Amino acid sequence: MSETAPTQAQLGKGERFISYLEDLARNEDRAALAALRRGLGKRPGEAAETHRYVLRFNPEQWEETAYYLVAGLFAMHPESWSRKEDDKRLTNLGASFAGMKSKADSDSSIERRFVALLDCHEDDLAEHLRHAVSLLRSKEIPVDWLQLLQDLRNWTHEERRVQRRWARAFWGGAQTSNEQQP
Repeated sequence: MSETAPTQAQLGKGERFISYLEDLARNEDRAALAALRRGLGKRPGEAAETHRYVLRFNPEQWEETAYYLVAGLFAMHPESWSRKEDDKRLTNLGASFAGMKSKADSDSSIERRFVALLDCHEDDLAEHLRHAVSLLRSKEIPVDWLQLLQDLRNWTHEERRVQRRWARAFWGGAQTSNEQQP
């Protein structure tokens, strides 16, 4: 049986959303990316021009904030992790920050920023992520946007699983995604 890329119908809603954002970047749709960037720092609904790009994916009300935030962050830094299906590296935001450690002048400043991100309250997360993605962009470090979307939807889990997985990717070295479960 030959391996082929999944069709849009076979992808989940989050995967279709990220694929759509990547298509906007690949097609250099600067107007769409600019509209999405204008939504950064605002609550969903405050930047009406973002609706046409986000709401077509019909996110549930509880996940809308994550969709709007990822759309704006992606528009700011449309560099995605590229990996093959058999690649088991962790590609969450902790892994992106770990990749930045090798390119940074000072590991301690990267670590301080990362710890602040892990410790931040849900209400402050968008601001911390905006700074984090801006820093990743400056170092040309990719982001796994689908993983970030999934992680944002689970940020407030009482066991802080997302934060622990990010920490494991940052401090734990080159573990595989099979090892990432708590």
